[in-house]
Amino acid sequence: MVALESGETNSPIASHYIDARGEEITIAPHIVKHITTLMASPSSSGLTDTVVLYPSHDLITPTTGFMPTSWKFIPETGEPLEGLWQSGQKSWRLPANTPFGYHQLRLENGIQRYSMMIICAPQRCFIPPQLQHSAVWGSCIQLYTLRSQTNWGIGDFDDLKEWITRCAQQGASFVGLNPIHALYPAAPEQASPYSPSSREWLNIIYIAVPKVLAFQTSKWAQKWFHQHKIQQQLESLRNMNWVDYSQVTKFKLIGLHLAFREFRRHPDFKAERLKFAEFLNKGGTSLYRQGTFDALHRFLRNRFPNAQGWSQWSSAYHSPEAPEVVAFQHRHPRLIQFYCWLQWLAATQFAECAKRAIRCQMPIGLYRDVAVGVTGHGAQTWSERHYYCMDAEIGAPPDILGPLGQNWKLPPLDPQKLKQFHFQPFIEMIRANMKGCGALRLDHVMGLLRLWWLPKGEDARHGTYVHYPIDTMLAILALESQRHRCMIIGEDLGTVPQAIVTKLKTAGIFSYKVLYFEKDREHNFMQPEHYPNQSIATISTHDLPTLKGFFAHLDLKLGKQLGLYPDATVLSELHDERTLDCQKLITTIKQTFNLTRLPESQLNHFVHAFLAKTQSALLGLQPEDWLGMTQPVNIPGTETAYPNWRRKLTLNIDEIFSHTDVLELLALLEGIRSHPQPNDE
Repeated sequence: MVALESGETNSPIASHYIDARGEEITIAPHIVKHITTLMASPSSSGLTDTVVLYPSHDLITPTTGFMPTSWKFIPETGEPLEGLWQSGQKSWRLPANTPFGYHQLRLENGIQRYSMMIICAPQRCFIPPQLQHSAVWGSCIQLYTLRSQTNWGIGDFDDLKEWITRCAQQGASFVGLNPIHALYPAAPEQASPYSPSSREWLNIIYIAVPKVLAFQTSKWAQKWFHQHKIQQQLESLRNMNWVDYSQVTKFKLIGLHLAFREFRRHPDFKAERLKFAEFLNKGGTSLYRQGTFDALHRFLRNRFPNAQGWSQWSSAYHSPEAPEVVAFQHRHPRLIQFYCWLQWLAATQFAECAKRAIRCQMPIGLYRDVAVGVTGHGAQTWSERHYYCMDAEIGAPPDILGPLGQNWKLPPLDPQKLKQFHFQPFIEMIRANMKGCGALRLDHVMGLLRLWWLPKGEDARHGTYVHYPIDTMLAILALESQRHRCMIIGEDLGTVPQAIVTKLKTAGIFSYKVLYFEKDREHNFMQPEHYPNQSIATISTHDLPTLKGFFAHLDLKLGKQLGLYPDATVLSELHDERTLDCQKLITTIKQTFNLTRLPESQLNHFVHAFLAKTQSALLGLQPEDWLGMTQPVNIPGTETAYPNWRRKLTLNIDEIFSHTDVLELLALLEGIRSHPQPNDE
């Protein structure tokens, strides 16, 4: 086995890169120097801290002049092994039948002692056996957009269970979700699922309160819930076309506080309290700090009403070990326990959704989405700040449509700290998001190779790429993927270096193919047979216009209204390009189905049918396009100008799955996917 070092480049900081036009851009030396000062110093142990070993290659060779006299191998499970380093021995061989996992090797020479982590990993990520001989489809939803007759103004986990059942009845193999990471109960209007507080815990707003047993049995909760005024307000929240996060959170927390009082006191919940205690014990420090953060955030909002998070609190509260924080924990143990209990409820209800998918015999089941990072003022950076470079932010470099680039205002994980801590933050994050899932989508998967860093507060033009130890991170993904039987999908849109394209494919990671972008060199749309099998095909995403919006140029019209295109020439060129794209897409569809004309009334069905015929093993479609919706869920480049992450679906779940056009469309998709085209790859 060849040992791969955790860093694959001499310097992780790029001095140049190839931009969207294919031109080489040189980074100003002062920017490279500045970014260098923001990163932690490399480990000076002299030996590789982490090595990756694959089957059939099992040798480790020390990379320095250090000559050990003895070794000790500590496997992830089982008894340690040890022995002497023989005179003249140049390498160490992994013991026979060592299982996949995270192991330790310690080398000593009487004076010095070095320890390294060995990741014994499979070559590829898990791929469901069904995908080797069939093509499947599923729905990709933004959970908060679901409507039902019972939710409290936002899609919840009970709605998700029903959605799974209805989709499975139509032949769907999976249900994809937006990121459901923990956000901010004390600041609910910070609603972007891609700017989470933590990627290890869940968004408690998705708890279906009426399904909580303690809520059902509490006389106080039921008395409050059945008040005419409360019922009217909840009905009003249900009927709104946009999610009112503040009001929804307010009502859910009231109901859940009443339920928690019942849970703590009633003797009938003894068994449930034991389960919760086990959850607390398993969650450990991470869960306790998440609960502390949410409780403290709520407490401090009264003192700092405009503070978005810990970075704007009094400095006395900036660390979970600070005396003021410890004092708060001693004064408010019940409040902290309450927020930990909410995590238990969310995890329990989400697990029930996963079980529903299994009972419905979905081959893949739930498919979660992982945001590229966390905010600099949330629970995870407050609790684990040492993993992050807090003086930097990540984004995207300037390109054709965004001459100023993008700043996502997310502090990056420091690659040097990842190595120093044996990739533990990455491993824990991946594990947390794979629970109960058959697929995991990594937003901005290029982040495994490189991220665009810029000094905090700077615009994106003053940044550069920082490289990450991709080989080690891919090995971790493959290992955890196989252990959880969870396939990996990489969101690889935009300018993707060939270096990562090959690595992702070899590692068994599925590519993300959006219809709007799949064109050949002449800018004609790809025929279905040219889509790669190892991919998921989709019409659109949360950041792009719906199908109807695309053909009507509604995203460009909205962009003009919001001032996103101050240059009228650029906007005019975009309209011309869109008109041509629409014509070319129609032409491609007509060729595929041997049509002489394509009536506008049938356009939606034929676009879906076209994508269903592709070679992509997975097909993920949005209910917005089933319903012919036009309003986007998110407009990139806006924060308050447009109500991002709030727009609901136009029909509730019952109405969607009793709608004749929708049922005909899904039957069409199931028919095509059940008889996929021959794979020419």
